[in-house]
Amino acid sequence: MSERIAVLTSGGDAPGMNAAIRAIVRVGIADGLEVFGVRHGLQGLIDDDIFRMNPRDVSNIIQRGGTILHTARSKEFMEIDGQQKAADNLRKHNIDGLLAIGGDGTFHGLVDLEKVWDGQIIGLPGTIDNDLYGSDFTIGFDTAINTALESIDKIRDTAESHERMFLIEVMGRWAGYIALDVTIASGAEEVILPDFDILECDQVARKLEEGKKKGKMSGILIVSERGKEGGVYEIAKELDKYGESGYRVTILGHIQRGGSPTARDRVLATKLGAYAVRLFQEGATGVMAGEMSGKLVAIPLKDTWTRKQEKPLDKFLLEILEPLAI
Repeated sequence: MSERIAVLTSGGDAPGMNAAIRAIVRVGIADGLEVFGVRHGLQGLIDDDIFRMNPRDVSNIIQRGGTILHTARSKEFMEIDGQQKAADNLRKHNIDGLLAIGGDGTFHGLVDLEKVWDGQIIGLPGTIDNDLYGSDFTIGFDTAINTALESIDKIRDTAESHERMFLIEVMGRWAGYIALDVTIASGAEEVILPDFDILECDQVARKLEEGKKKGKMSGILIVSERGKEGGVYEIAKELDKYGESGYRVTILGHIQRGGSPTARDRVLATKLGAYAVRLFQEGATGVMAGEMSGKLVAIPLKDTWTRKQEKPLDKFLLEILEPLAI
């Protein structure tokens, strides 16, 4: 019997996940492996929602957002009993390797699974937040930026027409990568990153007032969510205490996760999917398939979250924010 691998998507969906699934299935089968899909992420392992896949199962999906395998968050998998059920089902299907596409939470789950299952485990960075060490860009990040940018450009038209200030919240958890990039790309006047101290709102308001004196009667402030959606309202309320009140608030929310993936995300996802298969064939386990400085790399799963400080926001972009907003 040939070796068997299983693929799943877990946590928040990200554009490009389908491209990664497609690459895993087709490259795996072309290399003589049997490939299985797992529906509904880690919960699907517990529920034994595991099925055989063939090349036609992944036809015409590279351009689709979301994930054909569906995804879910699993509280049951956080407990040892759930992890043991998942391991038992993997053994029942004689699975030799598990390739999981997801983010931080998914990788924590994979590390727990390693303790109860002796198969090979390989992660792929699938998250719009771009908050994993070990890959310069994560699958879905580029699409999320472009989706957010399209919306911000449209809001800019209304802001200018009514001469108003808009606060626009983007996703990104505690990372801020989306916020910084769309600020630069949209020409926004200010960005409020996750580490922003609410007490600094007076400084932001002062900058906006100075801009008005120079003739800037409208503006866009990008606000990075601070671990959860809606934190922008607290900032808007605080800003209202200084200068002119009436800031308009827009939360882009989950629209940033959907849509057809960009060419960059399709290529990245395909590359990492194929590389993950090759890593399995080389005997690798407990690693994430990533790309850094143009080179494919295998990074220990734990490093993806313990070494996040080694993936800082672009310092040069941060330096030029103020002069660009003149």
